[in-house]
Amino acid sequence: MDFAPPAPMARRLGDLLIHRGYLTPEQLQEALRLQKQPEHQGKLLGEILVQKGFCTEDQVTECLAEEFGIPFARLDTRLCDLNCAELLPREYIEANLVVPLFLVRGVLTVAVAEPSNMFLADEVATLTGKQVQLVAATARDIRRLITNLPNSRVFVIDDIIEDAQDGEVTLIEDVVEDLTDIEEVAGQSPVIRLVNYIIYTAVKEGASDIHIEPAERCLRVRNRVDGKLYKALEVPKHLAAAVTSRIKIMASLDISERRLPQDGRIHVMLDGRKIDLRVSTFPGARGEKTVIRILDTRSISLDLEQLGFTEEILARFREQIRAPNGIVLVTGPTGSGKSTTLYAALNDICSMENNICTVEDPIEYHLPLINQFQVQERLGLTFSKALRTLLRQDPDVIMLGEIRDEETARTAIQAALTGHLVLSTLHTNDACSAVTRLINMGVEPYLIAAGLNLVLAQRLVRRVCPKCRQEYEPPRVVRKTLEQLGMPMDRLHKGTGCRHCRNTGYRGRIAIHEMLLIDDELRDLITANAELTAIRQLARRKGMNSLLEDGLRKVREGITTLEEIWNAVGTRLDLPLRALQQTR
Repeated sequence: MDFAPPAPMARRLGDLLIHRGYLTPEQLQEALRLQKQPEHQGKLLGEILVQKGFCTEDQVTECLAEEFGIPFARLDTRLCDLNCAELLPREYIEANLVVPLFLVRGVLTVAVAEPSNMFLADEVATLTGKQVQLVAATARDIRRLITNLPNSRVFVIDDIIEDAQDGEVTLIEDVVEDLTDIEEVAGQSPVIRLVNYIIYTAVKEGASDIHIEPAERCLRVRNRVDGKLYKALEVPKHLAAAVTSRIKIMASLDISERRLPQDGRIHVMLDGRKIDLRVSTFPGARGEKTVIRILDTRSISLDLEQLGFTEEILARFREQIRAPNGIVLVTGPTGSGKSTTLYAALNDICSMENNICTVEDPIEYHLPLINQFQVQERLGLTFSKALRTLLRQDPDVIMLGEIRDEETARTAIQAALTGHLVLSTLHTNDACSAVTRLINMGVEPYLIAAGLNLVLAQRLVRRVCPKCRQEYEPPRVVRKTLEQLGMPMDRLHKGTGCRHCRNTGYRGRIAIHEMLLIDDELRDLITANAELTAIRQLARRKGMNSLLEDGLRKVREGITTLEEIWNAVGTRLDLPLRALQQTR
């Protein structure tokens, strides 16, 4: 809940901070100016002051407590009765950052992070049936206390091993010698700090996955950043079982099971925000390998204009995701950003007037105003069954995480033909192949022609680092190849490598696209069960640009490099990459 105080209250907080010497008048004016900007819309003044480093969280909370006439407390687990937490539902505690501290003579003392929430005391009193006394505490302290609650599923990873180097982390090698009790060792502080550090650094670097894999002499940790793996850390071999067990404990997995794969989820708090982690373990020859998928909403863009669309493709895509019915497919291999594009599309069209529902496996990111449902294969709730049920929920737009089989494909097409807009993904190499893929699943061509509106194929390529980008003249053989492709270029761009990009020359990723817009002529061709080549030729005559052409445009604009395009598209043309690499 966010009960922002009115403008006079915001100024009062500033006055208190200035009076105590925590803030200067210039810093207050700067924070008030930032609060009016769109990127800070909805943020409280105290949040901005802490974010900009003008004040500490303790200083802001202390002044807020004085303003609202309640005590300010620095929390310590030794002074708290953790059993009192059972008086409130765990979901309420984690969502509202409130923790019952102790119960004395019928009065329940509760720590809150938002003393400005005037209704919180009444809510807690109603839920607990007790008289309530509020004390103000920092959100940081409350999250740490929540972590120590029995059966807590949220782990706090703030303030750990700041500015640590790899060598500093391996100093714990001498701390643990006897690993006979793996569960006990996994709960010891050095192992906890090591696992926290692994997650912390990966999130800070914008990694999408963490690979923790046993090697011959160590436990190797690699992070996937911008689609590429690189070594982040090497952990002493004798700590491998303890690290894996600690991760299993966090994900509520069975630490005694080492012969079968396991899957789980972890919720962590980092920099005041909740991040979901998907954990997968798999037994191998040298031990269990663990892969952690990081689902961080701050690391993805849900703005269609930031995903690399050309103006023409963006306009047509927006037109189709606002159509009253039909199917819009996004295709590409695993890791090509299909789900992100669909989330951005839903974010673009969501409103109070639309009933938008999703069926996902798993739900990766939670979106406001959208009803999201998780597939439960083991319980019989498959994509097709969930979709059939959703059709009785009066949906306007349905997003399917993936079309995997004939039953799901048929149900999706039936939904499209009965007045619903269906968005989904499909694994194909290009846009036109989506038609033949659906036919191979067993769907009749005339149904595909009637229901399909648009197919968007995409790949992700790395961006040239803006900090070290330089122009260079490509070799003659490269220029000749580009001329043959109809994209002559005399100057190209590359990253020379710097600290900002970890000396890779790349920073961030962008999508390249190929769009197949289904019109009447293409519908006739699909209904006639034409060959893929015929569909592709007609689409090209109608102006469809290939993934290669869109990628080369981004090369010409200096956004990415030829190597990235060729690696992503896999063209059969003979590009002399060796000559190109010699220029790096």
